[in-house]
Amino acid sequence: MPEKTMPTGPKGNPVLGNTIEFGRDPLRFITKCSQQYGEIVRLKFEKDRESFLLNDPEHIQYVFMNKGGEFSKGYQQDPIMGLVFGNGLLTSEGSFWLRQRRLSQPAFHPGRIADYADTMVRYSERTVTKWNDGDKRDINDEMMQLTMGIATKTLFDLDLHQGDSRDASRALDTVMTAFNTQMTNVFRHILHLIGLGRLVPPVNRQLKEAVADLDNMIYAIIEERRNHPGDRGDLLSMLISTYDEDDGSSMTDQQLRDEVITLFLAGHETTANTLSWAFYLLSQHPDIEEKLYQEVSRVVGDRPATLADLSKLSYTENVIKETLRLQPTVWLISRYAEQDVTLGGYDIPAGSEVMISQWAMHRNPRYFNDPLTFSPERWDNSDNKPSKYVYFPFGGGPRICIGERFAMMEAMLLLATIVREFRFELVDQLPIKMEPSITLRPKHGINMRLHKR
Repeated sequence: MPEKTMPTGPKGNPVLGNTIEFGRDPLRFITKCSQQYGEIVRLKFEKDRESFLLNDPEHIQYVFMNKGGEFSKGYQQDPIMGLVFGNGLLTSEGSFWLRQRRLSQPAFHPGRIADYADTMVRYSERTVTKWNDGDKRDINDEMMQLTMGIATKTLFDLDLHQGDSRDASRALDTVMTAFNTQMTNVFRHILHLIGLGRLVPPVNRQLKEAVADLDNMIYAIIEERRNHPGDRGDLLSMLISTYDEDDGSSMTDQQLRDEVITLFLAGHETTANTLSWAFYLLSQHPDIEEKLYQEVSRVVGDRPATLADLSKLSYTENVIKETLRLQPTVWLISRYAEQDVTLGGYDIPAGSEVMISQWAMHRNPRYFNDPLTFSPERWDNSDNKPSKYVYFPFGGGPRICIGERFAMMEAMLLLATIVREFRFELVDQLPIKMEPSITLRPKHGINMRLHKR
C-alpha cells in the first residue's frame, strides 16, 4: 500500500503542535505559514485531527464549489456556533441548507434590497447630526450602533430606542467575546490537547444569558408578526410569507429565529467593522480621503445619497473593496473533509480541517503588488483584477454570503454620507490592535477626532 503524501508545515511543539503560536497571534501565524510554505500547509491544533491551510486559488475554488460533496462547514460541531446561530444559513448543511437558502432568497432580491437604500441614508444622516466638530468618539462603537439600527429596521421594521440598542449591542458583544476566547485561548486548547478539555465548559453562563436575551427579543417579534400578518417591507415579512414550492411548507419559529439571528449578527457586525477600518485607513491617507470626498461632492452634492448614485461612485466602491482586501471582515473560513480527498497531489484525510484565509490570500505578494499598501486605485485596472478565489471577502461558491449585495450597498451609502460631512483624525498613540474573532474587529475600538467639513 503506497505511503500517504502529506504537505509540510511549521514543526510546532511535539505535544501541543501549533496551538501556542497560533493562539498568541493568529494573523501573524497564518501570514507566515501562507508565505513561507507551499500551496498547502500542514498544521496541528487538535490531538486526533489534521489541519491544512490552502494558499492556491485552484484548491480554494475546488473546496468552495464542493461539487462532489467532499466538504462540509462543520460549524454545528462547535458548541458556541450551535448555540448562537442554531441551524441557520451559516451553519446548516446539505438539503436542509439548500431549502433554507431557497426560502430566504426572495428576501434578497435586488428589487427588495433597493428599497432599503433610503433607510440606510436616513439613519446615517441621523447619526452625523449628533456629531459636533472636535468630538472625540470611538468610531467602531458609532458604526456598531448605526448599523444595528439599520439592521433592526430592515430586518424587523423596528426603530430601536437607544437603550434597547445598547442592550442588544452588549449581548452581541458577549457572544463575540466568548467565541474569540474559545478560538484563541491557548490554555483552553492545551487542556483539550492533553485530554482535560472537560475542565473548561465550552459555553459559560454569561454567554447563555446573552443568547437568551437575543432569543427573547427575536421570538417576541416573530410572535407579533404571526398575530398581525402582512408585508411590512422588512426581511422578516418576506421570510414568514415564503413557502416551499415542493411541499407548501414555511419556516417554523425556530427556523425563523435561526435565520434572523444570523442576518442580525452578520448584517450589522460586518458592515460596522468594514466602515471602521475604512475610516481608520482614510485617516492615515489624507490624499485618498480627499479624492473620495471630491467624488462624493461631485456626484451627490448637498442632497441625500441615493441608490442611483452608486453606479457613479466608482472610487467610493474602490475604497470599500480595498478596505475589505487589507482588513477583511471575515478573515478565516474552515471546511471539514467528509471523505479522503487529494489536493495538489497531497492526501487530505477524512475528518481533517481545511482552512482558507482571506487575510492571508488578500495580503499575499504572489497575487497583489505592494500588498500592504492601501491603494484603492488598484481596482481601476480591469486587466489586473484578482480572481474570485484570490479575493473573496464574502466567501465563494454556492455558499457565498447571501447578503453580499446588501452589504456593499450599505457600506457605500454610509461611507458617502459620512465622509461628505466629516473627516477623521486618529487620536490613539498606540497601534490599533486587531481581534480576530468570528470577524476581524478593532480590539479596543478606534478613537477618532471628528472634524466638520
